[in-house]
Amino acid sequence: MKSQLCTQEKLASRLYQDWAAFFGTPNHMHRKIWEWVFAAEALRCNGFLQPGQEGLGFAVGSEPLASAFASKGVKILATDLDTGEAVEKGWLINNEHAENKASLNERKLCNEAEFNRLVSFEFADMNNIPSAYEGRFDFNWSSCAFEHLGSIQHGLDFVRNSMKVLKPGGLAVHTTEFNVCSDDDTIEEGPTVIFRRKDIQLLIDQLTDDGYKVADMDWNMGTSPLDYHVDLPPYKQHVHLKLQLQGYTTTSIGLIIRKPY
Repeated sequence: MKSQLCTQEKLASRLYQDWAAFFGTPNHMHRKIWEWVFAAEALRCNGFLQPGQEGLGFAVGSEPLASAFASKGVKILATDLDTGEAVEKGWLINNEHAENKASLNERKLCNEAEFNRLVSFEFADMNNIPSAYEGRFDFNWSSCAFEHLGSIQHGLDFVRNSMKVLKPGGLAVHTTEFNVCSDDDTIEEGPTVIFRRKDIQLLIDQLTDDGYKVADMDWNMGTSPLDYHVDLPPYKQHVHLKLQLQGYTTTSIGLIIRKPY
């Protein structure tokens, strides 16, 4: 499976739609669903969604991935920003923050007893990953989170630092905002930044220099009808593969990164 951009062709495929149905969201052309499916399938096809594996989720919010992974027998540590800091940043307004693990199984993807046995929750700052996490996990993930760390540089630093929590052979899967319309002008600092192709390529080059293996990147932005639809504020969400964000057209991009043995 390749690192890639969100497109109609990928989300409409049987593989992705099987996962979308599992999440309870079939036939919805939405980039958030694509992000969940991308992360889940990247981990599944690389052999990480099975009993005996342990994963770390960053900035999990109200997403269903911790529950989904636990349903496969995986032990999960789900993390999010401390509630006080989340209030300051406005994440509680749109239910984009987790205060405890109870909200992570709202879709009931995992048996409650198994969920309580396998999933734990802690507060953690992505800009200051606890040293106690280093070398503990078989995989980690974040879903459209590292664009909220204050700057392009903070986001790049997080992805590189997230590799430290992995055991040898571990896998990291991260999605974020991608600037479709420019490789020059973008939002470089603030509550939400937007990564350009050159930023992602720099990250790939840095990770490679660090000794990690990044799955080949498919830069295809899509040529199907819904790939040309841009959801404008206030977002209707019915077709939401690309959207206008702070004056830029964006979509989601996903990276798959392997730590060597």
